[in-house]
Amino acid sequence: MAVPRSALVLSRALALQRAASSARSLSGSVRNSPALLYRTHGEPVQVVKLETLELPALGAESVLVKMLAAPINPSDINMIQGTYAILPDLPAVGGNEGVGQVVEVGSNVKTVKVGDWVIPKDAGLGTWRTEAVLNAVDLVTLPCDISVLSAATLGVNPCTALRMLSDFEHLKPGDTVIQNAANSGVGTAVIQIAAAKGLHTINVVRDRPDLVQLTDRLKAMGATHVIKEETLRRPEMKELFKLCPRPKLALNGVGGKSATELLRHLQSEGTMVTYGGMAKQPVTVPVSALIFKDVKVRGFWVTQWKRDHKHNEEALRSMLDELCSLIRTGKLSPPSCTEVSIEDFHKALDNAMKPYISTKQVLVM
Repeated sequence: MAVPRSALVLSRALALQRAASSARSLSGSVRNSPALLYRTHGEPVQVVKLETLELPALGAESVLVKMLAAPINPSDINMIQGTYAILPDLPAVGGNEGVGQVVEVGSNVKTVKVGDWVIPKDAGLGTWRTEAVLNAVDLVTLPCDISVLSAATLGVNPCTALRMLSDFEHLKPGDTVIQNAANSGVGTAVIQIAAAKGLHTINVVRDRPDLVQLTDRLKAMGATHVIKEETLRRPEMKELFKLCPRPKLALNGVGGKSATELLRHLQSEGTMVTYGGMAKQPVTVPVSALIFKDVKVRGFWVTQWKRDHKHNEEALRSMLDELCSLIRTGKLSPPSCTEVSIEDFHKALDNAMKPYISTKQVLVM
């Protein structure tokens, strides 16, 4: 179930109160920080421990940040398991995404100020902790007139969705995008951003007991069509394409047979972009799709995009500003979230790894 607007307002107010209180008590005096640490790779519920870390002294180029909220994403899980493309040195603090408030700045810091909300520019900073001393250059500011949950979940999934909708095909209002994993964090962001751009979306989900409720929720976000995986292989697809054009763009977060079926429905010279592989199966491309339809098969990793643009502050700023504008106008909401205190992290990790859980686990500091 989505978090009610009243709960989001209360969440933001409480977070701001906590941050303000922390700013008074932390500035110049913080030396220790509770953090979720792993000293070896393995299953998160077994290797992640709540420990107290001693914070380094505040340097001239660094800032003291009070973390407000940090989600648990699949990439976080994979990193702890040791299967992700980039792995921090061990021991490491978990979490690649989250929002914090600056409570103290070093003498040479000009890019952020006390009170600013900040998120990581790149993966690997370790956001599952109450406080951190971080290099100012590793952070980017966000406006504080959006909800805490929107800010905490902005840097990965919505950025991935926006880039994939913008960078691979020239899409215009009335065009169609097809995607699997439509109820994921990326999937729901794609639905909302595509709707704001006037695009049709065909959204593929796995069958489940609450399919009707899920379908209604996705359509309320702006989904044009919601179908089951099995429908991709059925004659009903021909009827669907009488209602909207065949897709120019397919977004694959699953792999395996699901990806193959997305490819089959692309129009000629269309593109499939793979950004995840939840099925842990390879992408198989039909020869006919390559020869007779000349489809393009691409990949996307938002971490690489950020690294490729690390010297282009305007590119990152422009993307975040566009997303924040959609949030302010009510066109982009955070994913359905379950807020969990950092002390209850075991429950959050356990739920984050369960199938068919549609809410994102967010650690609240």
